[in-house]
Amino acid sequence: MTEFQLAWMLPALIATPFIAGTLCWLVEKINNRLPRWIALIGMIITFGLTLVLWREGAFAGMSEQVLAPTAQLPWFAEFSVPWIESFGISFHLALDGMSLLMVSLTAFLGIMAVGCSWGEIQRRVGFFHLNLLWSLGGVIGVFLAIDLFLFFFFWEMMLVPIYFLIAIWGHNAINGKTKEYAATKFFIYTQASGLIMLIGILLLVIMNYRTSGIFSFNYNDLLGTQLGGWEYPIMLCFFIGFAVKLPIMPFHGWLPDAHAQAPTAGSVDLAGILIKTAAYGLIRFVLPLFPTASQEFAPIAITLGAIGIFYGAWLAFVQTDIKRLLAYTSISHMGFVVLAIYAGTLISLQGLMVQMLAHGLSSAALFIMAGQLYERMHTRELPLMGGMWGQFRYYAPFLMFFCAALLGIPGTGNFIGEILILLGSFEKYPGFVVIATFSLVWAGLYSLIIIYRALFGEETVPKYAAASVATNSAQPAELEKAKVQPANATLAVNENNTTHMINHSYEGEESHDKPINLHDLNKRELALLFILAVGLVWLGLYPQTVLDTSSHAMQWINNAYTYHEVVNFEAVESIQSAVAAAEVR
Repeated sequence: MTEFQLAWMLPALIATPFIAGTLCWLVEKINNRLPRWIALIGMIITFGLTLVLWREGAFAGMSEQVLAPTAQLPWFAEFSVPWIESFGISFHLALDGMSLLMVSLTAFLGIMAVGCSWGEIQRRVGFFHLNLLWSLGGVIGVFLAIDLFLFFFFWEMMLVPIYFLIAIWGHNAINGKTKEYAATKFFIYTQASGLIMLIGILLLVIMNYRTSGIFSFNYNDLLGTQLGGWEYPIMLCFFIGFAVKLPIMPFHGWLPDAHAQAPTAGSVDLAGILIKTAAYGLIRFVLPLFPTASQEFAPIAITLGAIGIFYGAWLAFVQTDIKRLLAYTSISHMGFVVLAIYAGTLISLQGLMVQMLAHGLSSAALFIMAGQLYERMHTRELPLMGGMWGQFRYYAPFLMFFCAALLGIPGTGNFIGEILILLGSFEKYPGFVVIATFSLVWAGLYSLIIIYRALFGEETVPKYAAASVATNSAQPAELEKAKVQPANATLAVNENNTTHMINHSYEGEESHDKPINLHDLNKRELALLFILAVGLVWLGLYPQTVLDTSSHAMQWINNAYTYHEVVNFEAVESIQSAVAAAEVR
């Protein structure tokens, strides 16, 4: 495949979800099922393009090759056309091994998100898939854009569709917080942090113009800019923008509400993909553009990450809502991501790539399973679950597997990622590594709590059936005395003797009889979970493919962070050319 063909595949990766999402919206009134198929086909095409690019990249064995500190950026595909030339802005996309892996994860989990929403979303199906696919297209744009104005454009653009996903198709919480509240909170947090990052981008461009005379938002032009005393404050602007999205404690306030009240596909998008854009931004922009300030700031960032590891694990431990529990586990795991980034060694960065992929798969699987359980029991409260091991043939073992993967059991990608992060970070920050290692105990604890309460706890479903008879005959005082029905729920038995629960757990939602249908996973649900499980085992047994693919990109980042005086490879090339010309003379 020629360079021209490779280059045009980059905008195709972004355009495909946007076009498919628009078609979903347009055909909604023709057929309610057609948008689902269009969305699925669109994401399959996007994932297929990433496989073609991976094949053309010929990454096998790249871990054995060593990049010199003066090596150029390892792009193997670039696309650039002028956009706003007077301000030095271009539509500039580039792909290396790291961004290829992240785009592949986005497209893969996009397929999973469409699949898990197949039966859940029953109203405004076309508009739902428009927002889902446009958010995925924006994420892909973030992973490919290396013009900072274009990067910021995609960074902000992907927030609006996610706002609608939560506000329209989300769930209201039992604590009185509405889905609109969660969506607004998410938007304000991320929009405010994005504006802070925009200030940093503008300051960086202005400082580069003062030193070089070139007004440009191009990543290549901005590398190596001499910022003097401005480097640290500009770096902080970028860090805050990414820290809120990651999120790093104390910038995490939006995450639990957004996760808990989003639809299943929205939770998959948030946990599996969206927070990875912040980790990508720290690696791609903060470390190479501000290496000196980043090294000075590293102990503070890692301290915040270490606090987040325990803070997220503890809050996960005390949750009763399974989706809020899973949301706090993401905060805990992102502490490991911060440790890996600011340690900045090749091993820790390589481990980070495996960890981000594995966490994306495992967290997506658990949120999908939480959604499947909600469809059957119409509650996310762990105290109302229990005894499901005997009720489901396939659900229970899958839940056990993904919980074990989340805590990092050997044989899964989570284990490989965490081990590489800890090993790679130990030389620079042994104290933090020891603290982070102890946190794995908490990870095991909250994973076991999910398994015990949902699968092996006291059986609650038979109580529903027993309470249903009392619901129709007993007086309110007698019901209060019996206390056999779950809180905020009323049970009834219809003429076919099918147990129903009138659910009032999520305030503001339509109140109607919802059957407690404890049927096992269907073929579509089994296929989704099986594919995710295979991906986690493959990452655990054959991580070399990922290590080879990301090797050159991570070596370059490591060199830029460690030998930052030669980051601007264009300046180095000019010096080398001048030296070579002088030798010839």
